[in-house]
Amino acid sequence: MVSPEDFAFVFFSLFYMYFIAKVAFPSLNPSKDPQVFNPQSKLLQLYALTGATIGLFTPIAYILEGVFEGDKEGIKAATPHVFLLASQVFMEGVASSQKFSAPIRALVPAFYNSRRIFTIVDWVRSEVYKMNQEHSGSAWRVTVGRALAMTNMAFWSFNLFGFMLPFYLPKVLKTYYSENNEKDQ
Repeated sequence: MVSPEDFAFVFFSLFYMYFIAKVAFPSLNPSKDPQVFNPQSKLLQLYALTGATIGLFTPIAYILEGVFEGDKEGIKAATPHVFLLASQVFMEGVASSQKFSAPIRALVPAFYNSRRIFTIVDWVRSEVYKMNQEHSGSAWRVTVGRALAMTNMAFWSFNLFGFMLPFYLPKVLKTYYSENNEKDQ
């Protein structure tokens, strides 16, 4: 149910992460890489939990329920998003455990979030047009599928365009380059 393009994206992102880490954003001082946001922040923890619930836990429950109800179209539409989000979580773990620089650790969610927006658009389109189709589940399931797809679209669009691009990435790059300037002096 996951397209070859999504598998290729994950494979490419692994190589790209290592390449860009060597070419553009090498780790300057892995033992002293500053945190951009306080990981103990209650607001940040709530935001991450909300993202996991909206993007991972409820779509997985939706997919599992679709197996029992026979909603092949709903499962097929939601699976690429869940696959890419799970891959993103894995890649964020790789980026953290391998002591990549902060810009590389920020690149992973931005890269995956950008790709996942397209899969969510396909999911929304599939949910909106699946009424009265064979193997589309009950009317309740169609409504839940639409709400879940649109909620994911709203949350992840805000995450990319309202948080990552205007706030997170600039702050990461500013911190990285200010540390780089201190090292050069």
